[in-house]
Amino acid sequence: MKIIISPAKSLNFQKSLPTLDFSLPSFLNESKSINDVLKTKTPKHLKELMKISDKIAELNWNRNINFNTPFNSNNARPAIFTFDGDVYSGIDAFTLSDNKIKKAQSSLRILSGLYGLLKPLDLMQAYRLEMGTKLPIGNSKNLYEFWKEKITYSLNSELDSNELFVNLASNEYSSAIDIGLLKVDMISPVFKDFKNGKFKIISFYAKKARGMMTRFLLDNDIESINDLKQFDYGGYSYSSMESEVSNELVFTR
Repeated sequence: MKIIISPAKSLNFQKSLPTLDFSLPSFLNESKSINDVLKTKTPKHLKELMKISDKIAELNWNRNINFNTPFNSNNARPAIFTFDGDVYSGIDAFTLSDNKIKKAQSSLRILSGLYGLLKPLDLMQAYRLEMGTKLPIGNSKNLYEFWKEKITYSLNSELDSNELFVNLASNEYSSAIDIGLLKVDMISPVFKDFKNGKFKIISFYAKKARGMMTRFLLDNDIESINDLKQFDYGGYSYSSMESEVSNELVFTR
């Protein structure tokens, strides 16, 4: 089983780590190439490029300038314990056992605008660069064009034939994968909450649900779509009716 998730804008570099284990990103040379471009951007350029406030632009200008390699446990931190958004509160990685952390390391991948593809224990430095940012890199007109072939090839090299591949990333990030070239089908669960008389996707809850399903997959031996349908964290359950209507794997509450 393989799982993909999105990164988060919020980062936490203060909380004590539950493990000293770490690994290094596979595409760190590519990350350096992107950072070389980012370092040429002033805070004003970053504000316009990323549509962020003056304060956040200044913060990320400093991050870009201070990016340095090689990564080690003194200047970088494992990704799964650094990203701090809604998806990651659903995963609750700090309560994973050592065995579950090892399972995550082999099965979970985090898509990233700067790092391409991260394993949970891959070291990262602070950054902000969404995959949808229109940033030309070399001959690539944007990050999708820069990363798509690299990410797809990397995933294919890890996927076995008929292996369950669960997409719990947002559309912005999963679009960095060339689905037509994947050796397996990509299953993309949908999460809906009942509001105003009907089931609908509510962004905040859907993000946390993607995290909770990630945790469910790490907690259990899930090998098939039928196993996946047993997801029941956070009050969600598989809806055959909603799934049939939308031709998707839908979970409701």
